[in-house]
Amino acid sequence: MKIKNCELECVCGISSNFPKNLLPEYAFAGRSNVGKSSLINALMQRKNLARTSSQPGKTQTVNYYRVNDAFYLVDLPGYGYAKAGTAVSAQWGKMVERYLRSSEQLVNIFLLVDIRHEPTAQDLQMYEWIRAKGYEPLVIATKADKIKRSQLDKQKKMLRQCLKMDAGGILIPFSAESKQGREEIYSLLDETILQDEEK
Repeated sequence: MKIKNCELECVCGISSNFPKNLLPEYAFAGRSNVGKSSLINALMQRKNLARTSSQPGKTQTVNYYRVNDAFYLVDLPGYGYAKAGTAVSAQWGKMVERYLRSSEQLVNIFLLVDIRHEPTAQDLQMYEWIRAKGYEPLVIATKADKIKRSQLDKQKKMLRQCLKMDAGGILIPFSAESKQGREEIYSLLDETILQDEEK
């Protein structure tokens, strides 16, 4: 995949109506500070397209990035930030649920987890929730540069077991620093876009 153009086209808050897009949508979900913004910037080959922050939980909106005038990357609010408070966390959860329920163009969902640690209870809940909605999550194991190469297979196996992934389930180690895994994600997007066009 070659990125020709990309732009933040729409930002939806808690009370906003989601746009009725005609192009396919690929959503990105994950806990706060797992690296969603860094992943989007790396995929789009832009440094500051998605804002990164040292303060987890900053993304409290659903952000639509239009790519190559061919599809959307949809950045969902991060979950699991302890200091966010119960009320705010509940609002974010409702936003994500409303998006998953209302989007007519959602093709699939990338679930980001930290490769260094076992998935949190909320990661497990999100994985099962996505499957219950009829999608097979594409798992991106972020921060792969933070572990030794010799640990990679062990951590991948741990994540698969904890998430109870099917044998054919997709799990891609990714590093925003080295761009490890980026080409694999591009290939997934190319493949699913082609399949969608052939329907």
